[in-house]
Amino acid sequence: MSDGQAVMAPLEPTTALTVEEVLTVRHWNEHLFSFTMSRPASFRFRSGEFVMLGLQGEKRPLLRAYSIASPSWAEEIEFLSIKVPDGPLTSRLQLVQPGDQIYLGRKPTGTLVTDALLPGKRLFMLSTGTGLAPFMSLIRDPDVYDLYDEVIVVHCVRRVSDLAYREELESQLAEDPLVSEQALVQLHYVPTVTREPFHTTGRIGALVESGRLFEGLKGDQRFNPETDRVMLCGSMDMIKDFSADLESWGFTEGSNAKPGDFVIERAFVG
Repeated sequence: MSDGQAVMAPLEPTTALTVEEVLTVRHWNEHLFSFTMSRPASFRFRSGEFVMLGLQGEKRPLLRAYSIASPSWAEEIEFLSIKVPDGPLTSRLQLVQPGDQIYLGRKPTGTLVTDALLPGKRLFMLSTGTGLAPFMSLIRDPDVYDLYDEVIVVHCVRRVSDLAYREELESQLAEDPLVSEQALVQLHYVPTVTREPFHTTGRIGALVESGRLFEGLKGDQRFNPETDRVMLCGSMDMIKDFSADLESWGFTEGSNAKPGDFVIERAFVG
């Protein structure tokens, strides 16, 4: 590990954790970064799921749940994280470099998966901050484009530099080997910034009220529970407020056991 941590003993696998190697690191700005790591041959997950990730603590592994940003078919596993200066894990995780070791949980899980949704025509993925991560996994999965006519990714951040993966999304995943042709036709990217000038500003709720969210889409210029499916990931306030709105519009929350019209990641909101 870098910055004085190189003397740490190598990590040891446990019954719940494998030890993986950091492959690449990308710093988007001073408080946002992403990284890829090796993927064990036995590691299986559905696009949109999360897994435990961590480093060695004083007495035991220091772990936190992270949504996987890479699609289920990828050879590497990708994550998006904030940098918290005094965070027990992220204060150290932000210092990782290629070649460093990281703990990876053996059992991914989650509800931000297409299995938890009923069939529909439009899939809206509403995110704030690092809540974009599971949606980066899903929009790079060919199955998503077979299930929905249109896939809409909405990413609300404070500053323009917080728009991680902006170039990839603006190009509609033009460089992606598996989904570029489908994404060119079906993927819609709606970035919005709340604290700096940008071509789209305001919170997600304001985009719904103004109709900006639905510009260029087929179908209704509002959310329709008969045809629309919605995924929410990001701040607690956004998820709470938008879940209430969706339910008032006739949407029913789904789960792996009982698919519905919208889903949130229960593990992250309690």
